[in-house]
Amino acid sequence: MIGDGLTHFDGDGNAVMVDVSAKAETARVAVARGSVVMAPKTLALVAARGMKKGDVLSVAQLAGIMGAKRTPDLIPLCHPLALSSVGVELSLDPDASAVHIEATCKLVGRTGVEMEALTAVSVAALTVYDMCKAVDKSMRIENIRLIHKSGGKSGIYEAKE
Repeated sequence: MIGDGLTHFDGDGNAVMVDVSAKAETARVAVARGSVVMAPKTLALVAARGMKKGDVLSVAQLAGIMGAKRTPDLIPLCHPLALSSVGVELSLDPDASAVHIEATCKLVGRTGVEMEALTAVSVAALTVYDMCKAVDKSMRIENIRLIHKSGGKSGIYEAKE
């Protein structure tokens, strides 16, 4: 049955926004990661800030932060949240020929920030792709996942790497 255990459906299978008004406000944190794998020559251009569209890492960092803030505009039924902190870090990995992305979102509230962290990584990765696609259309966005979540009734989640 579609409504069994899924919080975004009512008993009749209709989509609903979860009512969080009775939940206690707690400090909540979510961390997500992902990567953009590219040709070594492309990674070298990113490192040298040689892309015609500008500094890929700085623009992608800003895009990720903006993406986290716009999550309820992108994901149906996602609560608009007053985020207290959004951090997006991008790092170059020459061995994997990849840009690794990690986003951390925080707030004190009644619902978690997992979707915001995942959206931040996704938007940052898409921005890396967009800024580099003129020289490397074979890039791959990979392994976007939640790695940590804390706060709320369900407590702490740590991904097994």
